[in-house]
Formats: sequence, C-alpha cells, structure tokens
Amino acid sequence: MDLIALAVPFFLLALLIELIVDRARGSGLYRLNDAINSLSAGTLSTTFGYFTKFLPLFVWGYVLENFALLDMPLSWFTASPRGIALWLIAALAWDFFYYWFHRFSHEISLMWAAHAVHHQSEDYNLSTALRQTSTDFLYSWIFYVPLFLIGFPLEVLITVKAVNLIYQFWVHTQVVRRMGVLDRILVTPSNHRVHHAQNERYIDRNYGGMLILWDRMFGTFEEECDEEPVRFGVRKPLANWNPFYANLQVYDYLLFDARHAQDWRDKLSIWFRRTGWRPADVAARFPKQNVDPTTFEKFDPVIPAPLRRYVLAQFCVAVAAMLTIGALFAISGVKAVMVPCLLLWALLYTLGLLNEGRPYATRFELLRLLIIVPAGVAGLSFGTTAVVLGPWLWPAAGGYLLVSIFGMYRAVREVNKKELKQSVTTY
Repeated sequence: MDLIALAVPFFLLALLIELIVDRARGSGLYRLNDAINSLSAGTLSTTFGYFTKFLPLFVWGYVLENFALLDMPLSWFTASPRGIALWLIAALAWDFFYYWFHRFSHEISLMWAAHAVHHQSEDYNLSTALRQTSTDFLYSWIFYVPLFLIGFPLEVLITVKAVNLIYQFWVHTQVVRRMGVLDRILVTPSNHRVHHAQNERYIDRNYGGMLILWDRMFGTFEEECDEEPVRFGVRKPLANWNPFYANLQVYDYLLFDARHAQDWRDKLSIWFRRTGWRPADVAARFPKQNVDPTTFEKFDPVIPAPLRRYVLAQFCVAVAAMLTIGALFAISGVKAVMVPCLLLWALLYTLGLLNEGRPYATRFELLRLLIIVPAGVAGLSFGTTAVVLGPWLWPAAGGYLLVSIFGMYRAVREVNKKELKQSVTTY
C-alpha cells in the first residue's frame, strides 16, 4: 500500500483550505504562478519517479537479502508492546539518517543540485511542501543502506519513510506560528521556516525531518527570531517557472565551472566540494555578483488576467491527469504510463512558458494542442493503456482539445483587445 499516493488527495484538500484561509485573512501567502510552479515540480517528481523508484528498491532488497546482520521477520512488527517499540525504533532510525541525508544535501554541491528545487520557491505555504526534486534518486537511497544492513524489513522501512515524508508536509505553512514546548522537540512550522530562509542568520539550519532534537545534538539548530523575519528562497534565484530547468539549474552552474576549470582535479572535485566552492581560476574569470538578501525581490512577471485564467484551468487538467496516471500505474505498471507522462510533461512545460509571459508561449501551446496531444492520444490507442482507458479516450481527448483551443483563442483575443484599447487611448 502506497501511503504517499493515498495521502495526495488530503494534501490537495489541506492546500485548498490554507488557500481559503489566506484569502480570507488577506495575508498574501499564495501567488498563483509560484504555487503552480511548485506543484508542477511536485507533479514532475511524482511521475518521473514511476521510472526511477526501482533503483533504491532493488539495492535495498539486495542488501537485505544478502548482507543483513539480523533476521528481523515482519511478524515482529505487530501492535504488541514489543512490536510498537520496534516500529518506533525503525522510525527514529530513519529520521536520524534522514537528518544526515538532508544535511549533506545542503553541504555537498552535487547533492544540493538535486535538493535546491525544494528551496527555490520564494513563497512558503503547503504548495512548497509538494515542490520536490526529480533527480535525487541517484544517491538519496545510499544514506539508508545501514538500516537494511541491520536487517529491518523492507516493508517496515518503506512505511516509516512514507510516514516521515507525510509528516513533513504540514510544517510548510505560515498559518501556524509557535507551538511552545513542541518547538523544542519536533520539527514544527516555526523550525522549518528557518530551514527555508536565505537570511545569513538562518541559512543551512534545522535539517530534521520529524525531530528537531538531531539539530540540537549536532549544532545545526537555529530558532526563528521575530526581530528578523524569514526571507524565503535561494541566493541564486530560479527566476523562471519552468519545472524542468528548476531541476537542472544548479547542475548547469556546476557543469559551467567544471568545463572552464583548467585543472582536471577541479573539474572532478567541484561536484563533491562544499556548496558554493568554485575553482580559483574560474572564479577569477567569471566572478559571481554578491547577493544582498536585504534587497531581494520576488520573481513575479505579470501576465494578463485572461491568460492567468487559462493557465489555472489547464493546471486543474494537469492535476486530474496526475491522479489518473497514478491509478493507471497501480493497475498496469510503468509501460502504461509512458505516453500519458510525456503528454503531462508537455503541459507542465507550456504552463511555465505561459506564466512567464514568454512571447512564443501561445504558439507553443497551440503546437501542443494541435500536434503533441493528438499524436499522444494516437499512441495511447494501442496496448494496455487503451484497454484500461476504454472507448471514451478519443471523445474525451476531442472534447479537451476543442475546449482548450476555444479557451486559448478567447484568452488571446481578450488580451489583444485590451492592448488595442490601451494603444488607442494613449494615442
């Protein structure tokens, strides 16, 4: 049973409730473009994970089968006092290793390249919690290998992993302020807001997943201070709404420095050095401008209201598609979701372009609607996907295309009318 998949509808419901509270209070915690970008990154991570999750499961299973020091049968993990104690030990152990995984994700350049996606949002709300990387499957599993060496059952560790991640969802909020004594024991919203800060005082602090005790033990704890409000985001802003580039941004910077470094040792070591380190010759030839967090301004391009409404409608389609793909994956496996994922990724990419107000965004959207979607649906007409989706595939796709093309036409027409009216008034 996939606990995280089961939790997704509740995540979306909680997000909607927080959004309603935000609008009622007028606190401005949500911006449509930033929230859509965060959720697009999360959607990309979830769907890309269907093709990569086999790697950690294979390695963990192999280690458990061949190198486990203890034989800990699943039957030990019951609702008895001993079983509950074993569950708690497994959860604490996972959280301990998560702390170190998370800390190294901030301190080693290659790992930060993957993890930075989660910190790029310049707002802080429940949508930020769902903003996840698509590339940490390459190494994140390594940190938990000791638990499989000990002999904890795979089913138990998969469960405590899911519980750990689900717990971390609710702490990404500004609605909840301080929680008294719990702030000293658990990772709470106040503690985790510090972790997402770019202020010098707060940066690289509070790495815990469920317990803040690890940070207190290992000297990485910092308390949220009312005198210095948290400024969210990263020192090198993403400055676009493309979920694909969000996953590649830091890799791109590292590759640039590695290519231009003269010493081959620098070319290799830059990936494993502490975050922010650059070869001396590269830093001299391509100096980076110092960032002043006190003058930080959020990336917030303004697009016309008709286009915003169109983007929101298409994003609702993306959410429905993600949930459908999840069900399809559970029923028929990875082969059945290849084409649906490609179609969804094309939609996410286009939404980023539209939200940025790119001049070619509407042309790319028409390309998606007139060529990519029909080609993808034609591909879905064969194999197991067609059997699962049934005879309504083409009618549904045709209806979606007609409504989308009409919506795109109306949005562009409204924008053109407003621009023409403004130019005439100015004249």
